[in-house]
Amino acid sequence: MNKSKQLFTLITSEGELQVSLKEVDVPEPKAHEVIVRMEASPINPSDMWPMFGPASLDKASFDADKSALVAPVHKPLLSRIKSRLDQTLPIGNEGAGTVVAAGDSPEAQALMGKTVSILTGAAYTEYACVPVQACLPHMDSTTPQQAASSFVNPLTALGMVETMRMEGHKALVHTAAASNLGQMLNKICLEQGVELVNIVRSQEQVDLLKGIGAKIVLDSSSENFKAELYQAIDSTGATLAFDAIGGGELVSDILTMMEASGSKDAKGFNTYGSDSNKQVYIYGGLDFSPTILNRAYGMTWSIGGWLLMRFLGKLDKKRVGELYQKVATEINTTFASSYSKELSLEEALQPENVALYNAKKTGTKYLIVPNKG
Repeated sequence: MNKSKQLFTLITSEGELQVSLKEVDVPEPKAHEVIVRMEASPINPSDMWPMFGPASLDKASFDADKSALVAPVHKPLLSRIKSRLDQTLPIGNEGAGTVVAAGDSPEAQALMGKTVSILTGAAYTEYACVPVQACLPHMDSTTPQQAASSFVNPLTALGMVETMRMEGHKALVHTAAASNLGQMLNKICLEQGVELVNIVRSQEQVDLLKGIGAKIVLDSSSENFKAELYQAIDSTGATLAFDAIGGGELVSDILTMMEASGSKDAKGFNTYGSDSNKQVYIYGGLDFSPTILNRAYGMTWSIGGWLLMRFLGKLDKKRVGELYQKVATEINTTFASSYSKELSLEEALQPENVALYNAKKTGTKYLIVPNKG
């Protein structure tokens, strides 16, 4: 355990991405730290930007000795990432494994031998040293593979419903809704009686969500999509949406239909539109093209970004602990994840695999297994 293989990313000021596998020392844990032997780490969409930034991955290849994946970065884009240039940085938001060493504190010692999920930003490694506060302990019957995706998707789905209640909305709209996260959100909403409008991009995805009990699923490729969107928003009273796509006109279409529903009974002058706030939070970037706003929704509306860690920072510790416990208790039901393919650390660097997991294809998810046989 003195050494650990770990993935790192570097973008040089000359415009080259290098993602490499290095051997590093495993530190002795401090009093409130543990060493986790990592056994499963998901590759989430939120990992893509830290790993690759704006590199042109269609031109990715191995370097001469096949120790790193390299790809060019268009130089005018370097100003967007100047804070990370010429720095070798760890990657991997989350993962799970077994605690094999612990510091002297009672909290650390209590985790010895336990399966834990960790939120670290450096999860693509054989061994991770983290504070106990970054650990979510699981039941003895839960495997690291089952626990691997315990933070990003489960807590984001729970956070969406929490945000809805905190801001006084009563129903939700969610885009790219057939994702692993979207399926979790449906289960939460069904359990808690929250009405949810799901927007997907194919009939196959409609069928997938209907199969787990989703009530309202709209196919954005349908010629009747906008009419169906209006009907769904009007019937649920949804005034809050979470958008995983970002680019294009879908955000604007959602706001337009919220306004149409809110103003349907207006009489006389309606210069400023309905008075209920219409809010869309963009939390993903499946489409990096510009977000186009065709402003036809009055003056009481907002668009903003939503980030899990900043949202959790608004909650008191007791509530965060309750959410963590819910995830641990329901990790094989509400928050169960499935994976399309398991990759070793070495395989995660192969250009053909990068092309697969960077494709941003809804419903597919990849898992890094550091000691894959």
